Amino acid sequence: MIPALILLVMLVAALFAPLIAPHSPIDGVLTERNLPPVWYAEGSTKYLLGTDPVGRDILSRVIYGTRISLTVAGIVLAAGAVGGTVLGMVSGYFGGLIDEAIQRFVEFEIAVPFILVALVVVVVLGQSLTVIVMLLIVFSWGGFTRQVRGETLQLKTRDYVAAARIAGAGSASIIYKHIWPGVINTVMVIASLRVGTLIITESVLSFLGVGIPPPTPAWGLMVAEGRQYIASAWWITFFPGVAIFLTVLAFNFLGDWLRDRLDPRLRQQL
Repeated sequence: MIPALILLVMLVAALFAPLIAPHSPIDGVLTERNLPPVWYAEGSTKYLLGTDPVGRDILSRVIYGTRISLTVAGIVLAAGAVGGTVLGMVSGYFGGLIDEAIQRFVEFEIAVPFILVALVVVVVLGQSLTVIVMLLIVFSWGGFTRQVRGETLQLKTRDYVAAARIAGAGSASIIYKHIWPGVINTVMVIASLRVGTLIITESVLSFLGVGIPPPTPAWGLMVAEGRQYIASAWWITFFPGVAIFLTVLAFNFLGDWLRDRLDPRLRQQL
């Protein structure tokens, strides 16, 4: 319930950021820069969580950062899950050269250092949200493919699949009607666990300066902007860091809960 409540708060913040945020996430007041949170003597009720080095409200930027992080994670996860699941089912069902070719691509994707590729691509194509999303999509399908392939190898030997094949069902029909329902639970669990990884990856890229371009309020970028002020203005990095921590932790707990509920072997032990 607690992770679900955290994610609900994050979702509401992302959807209604313009209504919830007390200030603009982009515009700042230089005369009010690096103000501490409200509980400090120097703090102000105008800025509950303080301000950053250019006088922007930390609370407003964290709220808008929720929209950026969840949007990026949602788009990348949807594309990676669909592509990886389809390739995994095709690879496991047909086997042979098709399986070998797909698995070699998966191994190549896993072996390539993502951060290095991101640095090179951003230098060549420029820093933008579209470039980051495309990079994350390219490197997000391998985990789905590997796991779904393993599930498909088991499911295609079941009696009901053999009966469908004997009845004259085609490969596409068998994959859609008999293999897909058997792997959907696994895909849901992987997806819930991958969200946290994607959010951290996007934050790391923003922290390194090759992620979401400033002044967009991305959590990783906020942490990077405040790292030189940690001794004097710790709140600049602390609150976006807490947002990353809570969101990733909530998705990981949700993934564990889904695994316990959707895995028949674990469900029998509950």
